Amino acid sequence: MAGTPLKRLAHDIDVAKDTTFYRSGISYDEMVKSYDIDVARYNYMISPNKFCTKVFQTSFGINRERLIETGYPRNDFLSNYTNEDWMAIKRKYNIPLDKKVVLYAPTWRDNSYVAAGYTFELQVDFLEWKKLLPEDTVVVFKPHYLIINQYEKDTRLDGFLYSIPASAEISELYIIADAMVTDYSSVFFDYAILRRPIYFYMYDLEEYASDLRGFYLNIHQDLPGRIYRDEKEMLDAIGHGDYDYSALERFNAMFNNREDGHAARRVLDVLAKDR
Repeated sequence: MAGTPLKRLAHDIDVAKDTTFYRSGISYDEMVKSYDIDVARYNYMISPNKFCTKVFQTSFGINRERLIETGYPRNDFLSNYTNEDWMAIKRKYNIPLDKKVVLYAPTWRDNSYVAAGYTFELQVDFLEWKKLLPEDTVVVFKPHYLIINQYEKDTRLDGFLYSIPASAEISELYIIADAMVTDYSSVFFDYAILRRPIYFYMYDLEEYASDLRGFYLNIHQDLPGRIYRDEKEMLDAIGHGDYDYSALERFNAMFNNREDGHAARRVLDVLAKDR
């Protein structure tokens, strides 16, 4: 199942026919064919909301009858987790129970890769984060799972910065995060279920929007948080709890109205009718 997309997908990507995709350099036709082959194998495809039900039909070319608008079973945990889960996850990653957590979860860039895989060059100054964020706050840095490069440890950040492997289960990190910083990653769709602040650090907005895939949403109006280009301005907002919860509520009403902790049951009900 695909996540709710911010970036355009498959047949919805409007580019010249000679454009190549991913580090493999496949053509546009090869790229969309790979999706078509996958879709042909599905009995059903899960949609989390009306927006995705519409988008998946055009991007993946799947007919409406095979789309089941149930919400995502993977997100049931975000509605049903316990305090014991929260404590166990913090202990798993050795994060102090008495510290607030800011999760930094940026995405990969289509045009940044080497032969072995995708790379991501950090454009944040975690020493500045340590200086400007409250003393009771730590940062968890989780790269996208496609990112292969490793990040050098700075001992000056010990006890403040917790670098989590790219392969880690990110839903666990959602649970322990009191706020999220991301960019163009679709992680914010799921994290918004928790009704916690989300800050968008888009330092390369013009390049990303014009050179890569483009967006489905109007990012200046539809996101559940403010876009920041200046790192210090964003850190000041986080430190002072400057956040518009009304934007988050509007966002959830549109994109997460099916995320009530019972999506898995709804999927099973659909499958049971086919027996």
